[in-house]
Amino acid sequence: MSFARYPSYKDSGVEWLGEVPGHWEIDRLKRSTVSAKNGIWGDEAQQDENDIPCVRVADFDRQGLRVELSEPTIRNVVQKERVGRVLQRGDLLLEKSGGGEGQPVGCVVLYDDPRPAVCSNFVARVQTAPSMDSSFWRYVHAAAYSVRLNTRSIKQTSGIQNLDASQYIDERAGFPPLSEQTQIAAFLDRETTKIDSLVAEQRRLMALLKENRQAVISHAVTQGLNPDAPMKPSGNKWLGDVPAHWEVCSIRRIVTAIEQGWSPECFSRPAEDEEWGVLKAGCVNRGIYDQNDNKALPAELAPMPEYEVQIGDVLMSRASGSPELVGSTALVTSTRKKLMLSDKIFRLRFERRMEPKFFVAALNSRPLRSQIEQALSGGNGLANNLPQASLRGFFLAVPPKLEQQEVCDYLESESSKLDTLTAEAQRAIALLQERRTALISAAVTGQIDVRGTAQSL
Repeated sequence: MSFARYPSYKDSGVEWLGEVPGHWEIDRLKRSTVSAKNGIWGDEAQQDENDIPCVRVADFDRQGLRVELSEPTIRNVVQKERVGRVLQRGDLLLEKSGGGEGQPVGCVVLYDDPRPAVCSNFVARVQTAPSMDSSFWRYVHAAAYSVRLNTRSIKQTSGIQNLDASQYIDERAGFPPLSEQTQIAAFLDRETTKIDSLVAEQRRLMALLKENRQAVISHAVTQGLNPDAPMKPSGNKWLGDVPAHWEVCSIRRIVTAIEQGWSPECFSRPAEDEEWGVLKAGCVNRGIYDQNDNKALPAELAPMPEYEVQIGDVLMSRASGSPELVGSTALVTSTRKKLMLSDKIFRLRFERRMEPKFFVAALNSRPLRSQIEQALSGGNGLANNLPQASLRGFFLAVPPKLEQQEVCDYLESESSKLDTLTAEAQRAIALLQERRTALISAAVTGQIDVRGTAQSL
């Protein structure tokens, strides 16, 4: 869809705005507000009349530019501390502290929940002036955020970004008449909803592709490629029936060695080219080896070359902050030199009858994941840690080595097809999100005239 331009334009004198419609005013963002008051964290919930939902930055729907309070955090805030802080529909919430390198602090969202709430001390409640449309202004802030206007007001303190709200709302923006603000907001509400629906469809497609990949892998490593092959009970509830000529055995029968690395005190940054680095547990997340997930070894510490990762190694995460990632296994097909195992990673060696690629596929399949999850949920402090004894006791179905290679070739071919479809969905999402950002920016800076379009929708 193409949109008309306004009849006349003028120079705004503001770099991020450029030319704006001739009848728009240019003023500071603070003119659109009545007040901006910092939030409060309060005390632990007491289940009394002072308990109230508290909006955190984690509750910001950054895509929808609104607050999502499906699972609110309840805090105890006494009445005198609530003065000027109780949120009402139409308030804007400004992220004042937090952020990171790829996501700077300063996001603004709309509070449209009917429930009274407060916001945390990392957030400020911004009341919109009566002559302003709050939905329009959330889009203005979104456009400003997309060009990183907020970064000029960020103060870095102890690794946490802090936004100087007073400086930020001194930035200038375009002020259309209230009726026009409402029309632009209505247009953007409708158009962004359409785009968001298309993005959601692509994400559902990606989830289906991921599920399909898992199903293909699980079927291939437990039932093989021949649908007419005679089957037999495996004796293991996770594996079910397997081809009659396959061997069902525990991992201890095919693994000749399990090595565990070293965890010295390292820098927080990744190793540079000529430095030694120690791989972190996340280097094999979800079956993909990532050599960049490492920490640099200080020069005063002597490296341990016996722990250096080599091409052909099979690595497994034995411990992780996320239990669902424990047991993730990957084959190292390429790697830089001078990277060592950490003590959160296993390196496995196999008998000659085991094809490493097949083992990796089997370990990342549903039947083996189920065995790992059962072991981790069994108590004894194992929720985030997989002992060698548990690993050795897991069962898998082992075909002859030639058939293992055939299965691996098939999985590589099928995975390539799924990867192509997934990449296409990711590109579609990126284009849709770019379109969304561009549409918001064009509408709130007056580069397109959507007044008649908004009325006809």
